[in-house]
Amino acid sequence: MKPLIFALCAVFAFGGVSAQQTTWQPSPGHTQIAIWPETPPDAQPVPGPETVGSDSDFLVAGGHVIGVGNVTRPTMTVYSPKGKNTGVAVVVFPGGGFEGLAIDLEGTEGCDWLTSKGITCVLLKYRVPSLPYDWHCDCRPDGLVKSTLALEDAQRTMGLVRFHAPEWHIDAHKIGVLGFSAGGYLVAEISTDFERRLYKPVDPADKESCRPDFAVSVYPGHLWVGGGAYKLNPNVPVTRQTPPTFLLQAEDDHVDNVNDSLAYYIALKKAGVPVEMHLYAQGGHAFGLRRTKFPITGWPQLVETWLGTIGMISE
Repeated sequence: MKPLIFALCAVFAFGGVSAQQTTWQPSPGHTQIAIWPETPPDAQPVPGPETVGSDSDFLVAGGHVIGVGNVTRPTMTVYSPKGKNTGVAVVVFPGGGFEGLAIDLEGTEGCDWLTSKGITCVLLKYRVPSLPYDWHCDCRPDGLVKSTLALEDAQRTMGLVRFHAPEWHIDAHKIGVLGFSAGGYLVAEISTDFERRLYKPVDPADKESCRPDFAVSVYPGHLWVGGGAYKLNPNVPVTRQTPPTFLLQAEDDHVDNVNDSLAYYIALKKAGVPVEMHLYAQGGHAFGLRRTKFPITGWPQLVETWLGTIGMISE
């Protein structure tokens, strides 16, 4: 992986900056909900307690980025729509290389946008670190490893959202996912691995389907296995049951190769899955929802239009 990934995960989470607090907390009026009633399945040790901080040398659109690391107790935070409620809900997966979470840039700021459009946002703080990747390597030797802990958390959260849909004023048939970078890969995983839980069911919520009704993957990684062909990571076995998907990436993304999105796009097309891909010449990586001089950062409007074309919201 390229060096920028450290700005989003290793620097935030593992001592590159001083932690501002020991556990991330959402804005006032919102409460984190533990997604597991007891110890999460397949629990693994991490280097220390949960950390929260920002790197003064890393700015996006002139602003700092808050990173969360060493997450062992995953939570979801529900952000209700502002004004009209469309009944649509989106579970958001922040990126950070599966070693940390860019919790504001690719999390809460996404919820601010979604709720302003009448969409319920559920922010998942999933477990990190969860993959034994060698991020120092400018290669992809471990690109086939499955993000088991993060995917368990994602499956569990999708079931919980469907289970609580009436209570949270959500249409159980209009629940999608949105992810960035590593979170974009997690979008592909849950879009293709939803028939069975990776863990032993713990309550009635696990009887609900964890298949997303739609999926948005922004500058995803880990999808292309490398080489001359656009061969897809076999851990994301696309079928006709994979939900309609929106893909976004910049050609000059030097963290997650544009071939990641291309490989996934080709597989989706071959399977007959409705897919829309937007590929821009410039924009780089990890811009989240912050506007820069590059046109790619106007992508939320494209998603809004797409949600109308697939029947999730009124056009």
